Amino acid sequence: MLKHIEEIRFQPINRGYNSVFRPNRLSLGLVVPIETYAKSPVPTMARHLERIQLAEELGFSAVWLRDVPFNVPSFGDAGQIYDPFVYLGLLAGQTERIALGVASIILPLRHPAHVAKAAATADVLSGGRLILGVASGDRPEEYPALNLPFADRGTRFRESFDYIRRIGEDTPSFENRYGSPNGGMDMLPKPVSGKLPLLITGGSQQTPEWIAQNGDGWMMYPRHTDLQAKIICDWQARVKAAGRSTKPVMQPLYIDLTDNPETPPQPIHLGFRLGTRHLRAHLKLLEEIGVNHVALNLRFNQAAMETTLKRLADAILPDFAD
Repeated sequence: MLKHIEEIRFQPINRGYNSVFRPNRLSLGLVVPIETYAKSPVPTMARHLERIQLAEELGFSAVWLRDVPFNVPSFGDAGQIYDPFVYLGLLAGQTERIALGVASIILPLRHPAHVAKAAATADVLSGGRLILGVASGDRPEEYPALNLPFADRGTRFRESFDYIRRIGEDTPSFENRYGSPNGGMDMLPKPVSGKLPLLITGGSQQTPEWIAQNGDGWMMYPRHTDLQAKIICDWQARVKAAGRSTKPVMQPLYIDLTDNPETPPQPIHLGFRLGTRHLRAHLKLLEEIGVNHVALNLRFNQAAMETTLKRLADAILPDFAD
């Protein structure tokens, strides 16, 4: 496995990125909203802030928001409903330590200047806790609503990504389809560390080589661990071939945590119904194959949410703490 082949070092970026992504270790976060809404695509958002604050108190490393501008029936999930950047502003002022992630901003649906400004603002207001996932988008229904073509989202993603990277420079000057800053102006605020951590989601309509070269990490989808291990090894090999330092990998995982710690894994959508003993074993295996962070999604969880969070904190988090 990769961690036994060479000593892994991640390039530090900001407070959130550095705390969530640790070499040779796995950390645990939560997908927002932290509630059960298996029977409807729309959550209630009940106690949403209190549960995020509880997650921070219990020691989870990150919470993850999503960019879902429209409630698309075929998608079946409205996410946390609230605009991610507005919500990040609230969470920046109502939390102190937990990393604030977005998985992921759909770059082709927004002007990159607005993304860069909003993301840098959230990073500054949170004291450097922002981790920004970016994606090309997979819901074709949203594009006509914004009068945008779905077919060229890959090109738009790549050029938006480049714009966000370069607009953070001092008095930037460059040519881009989204606009051409001329060097006579500057965008403020700057991210706390001078750079936004940008994690690429899935393929995002790009080549594997481009993703390895440009992203600060990779957000993968859950797969069988044997296949996941191979994909991670291939990814890190491409990163090395691109002359880059090793980069972190993360993935989501849906769980329905039972009262009985011995409940064996039973498949659910992108995850398992299982007890804490088997969840710990699965997470340890993911850690062994090179996954650095798992964002747990409790949408289908049947037990009381506060009870589940405390059970995870007592039985699982100690095995993945610093």
